[in-house]
Amino acid sequence: MKNDGIKNLSDGELLDTGRRIILDEARALEAASKRMGAEMVGAARLISSCAGRVVVSGLGKSGHVARKIAATFASLGVPAFFLHAVEASHGDLGMVCGDDVGLFISNSGETQEVLSMLPYFRRIGASVIGFTGRSSSSLAKNSDIFIDTSVKREAGPLGLAPTCSTAVQMAVGDAIAGICAGMKGLGPEDFAVFHPGGSLGRSLLLRVADIMASGDAMPVTVIGSSVRDALFEMTSKGFGAVIVVDGSGELRGIFTDGDLRRLMERRGVGVMDIPAEEGMTASPRTISPDRLATEALRTMEKFEISVLIAVEGRRPAGILHLHEILKSGVS
Repeated sequence: MKNDGIKNLSDGELLDTGRRIILDEARALEAASKRMGAEMVGAARLISSCAGRVVVSGLGKSGHVARKIAATFASLGVPAFFLHAVEASHGDLGMVCGDDVGLFISNSGETQEVLSMLPYFRRIGASVIGFTGRSSSSLAKNSDIFIDTSVKREAGPLGLAPTCSTAVQMAVGDAIAGICAGMKGLGPEDFAVFHPGGSLGRSLLLRVADIMASGDAMPVTVIGSSVRDALFEMTSKGFGAVIVVDGSGELRGIFTDGDLRRLMERRGVGVMDIPAEEGMTASPRTISPDRLATEALRTMEKFEISVLIAVEGRRPAGILHLHEILKSGVS
């Protein structure tokens, strides 16, 4: 019977429905976590040792999950691509090589378009990992490694739409990809290589040296210079601070607009002709130009400062303002 009406439910009832769906999926994930064993490690070892790529395939909702899993593997440095189960039978199987590993996803384990790829994988000697919710299914029986992604029921009032099953499939795929990344010894800098664009790439690749002001752009004054000279240098360079060095160019301190206000509170308004070092911060926070910009940002946040001096040894190499970090997209 066609239902043309909208059931009149309160906001509280609708919220309860949404929360139950989330909790049902969470319980399915917890059960899957407890169920996993040597087969998960075996799948990760098979993938990590293969000389080819991970060929991930599925159809319908499992196909959407397969696309995401393939993307996760690739983002962690494990070569992978999604193979559409229908297009595979119309020529796309030519992309598969004997050194590849197939990762086939089917909740029933009887999806014909997925099963039809098995003979080709067998013929070329490519191994197959099967994600399915039925251990007695054709996919489970014909896979080199079978991963049980079964769930008791799907979430939602009807319990029909793929919800818990797809959540488990995706989580298990992520878990195996994560194991592979651990086996490869993948670090943050390696991860950054695969994500050069966007805020993630900038956070993992951008270094202090890339965005600091250096050379003539640095506000610098020498020990013995007056507050007036320091203030002129500070305002002309636009950092709200000036680096104080000694005669050999080594760092002695920093004089900020905040230091100026505090000095005036102590000494009155007639401070322009006294040496700037009388009001400077003698032990300023510093950072190496080679450090990540994200580390500089964390340091500024921790100590509630807006400028940071980049040093090489005891000499200033540059100055970094909080605004420049934020403008660069690092967060």
